Amino acid sequence: MNIVILSRNQNLYSTRRLIEEGENRGHEVEVIDPLKCDIIIEREKPTIYYKDRYLDYVDAIIPRIGASVTFFGCAVVRQFEMMNVFTTVSSDAILRSRDKLRSFQRLSKAGIGMPKTVFTNYSRDIEEVLRHVGGPPVVIKLLEGTQGLGVVLAESKNAAESVMEAFSGLQAKALVQEYIAEAQGADLRALIVDGQVVGAMKRQSKEGEFRSNLHRGGTSEYVRLSEDELKLAIKAARALKLPVCGVDMLQSKRGPLIMEVNSTPGLEGIEGATGKNIARAIITYVERNRG
Repeated sequence: MNIVILSRNQNLYSTRRLIEEGENRGHEVEVIDPLKCDIIIEREKPTIYYKDRYLDYVDAIIPRIGASVTFFGCAVVRQFEMMNVFTTVSSDAILRSRDKLRSFQRLSKAGIGMPKTVFTNYSRDIEEVLRHVGGPPVVIKLLEGTQGLGVVLAESKNAAESVMEAFSGLQAKALVQEYIAEAQGADLRALIVDGQVVGAMKRQSKEGEFRSNLHRGGTSEYVRLSEDELKLAIKAARALKLPVCGVDMLQSKRGPLIMEVNSTPGLEGIEGATGKNIARAIITYVERNRG
């Protein structure tokens, strides 16, 4: 099988592991930078041109689209879909998951537990917004931030007002979210492949930091999820139509709550914490659908 990994950097851990496992299982694996693709649209013959050739021999793609290239990256994924090439994650699902507001709206409709969340087109009545989420402290998140960037803990009304004003001045859209104090700076990441949890870890923030992202200096360890946590992770992935994804949850007094669903989760932290071969699980998922 000819498998293409859409990635801007073939030296990234996740990309390298997918190449390794794909080649171990006898496939031709190629890394293609989506930003260097030309999308050729013509009647009944959609194609993609890359460097000096047409990509008309591809059987399956594994998108590793970074947040900063979402628009063009998803256009490339969509073009492959038009060419009837199997993709581990659809272009629509990537777009849905990248927009935090849109994904929370879908998760809410599916009856999935989450922290109380308010989106406002910048209201000067910050007290009203804070009241909706249980008062300060609150978490304020940019709609399109990743790896903990654009996430701020505002511990008072004044702090929340300052952050909202700053984001508004930059014309950046943000969500205001209930702060789950009992999580104590920790969250759970469940890795989903083909609608099943194939590995899970607990991430703990470093001292003085409430964000648990490994990119922010957090630590991780293997964790066995409870029945409720397993069900919630699988339900969230299904609601956003993401067969491969990372589901981030918080442990709260009222049960597990969804924090975020990531359509292109990194493999380094989860493989390191669990000792599980997640890359191979992704390749075998491709085989089941294109084998």
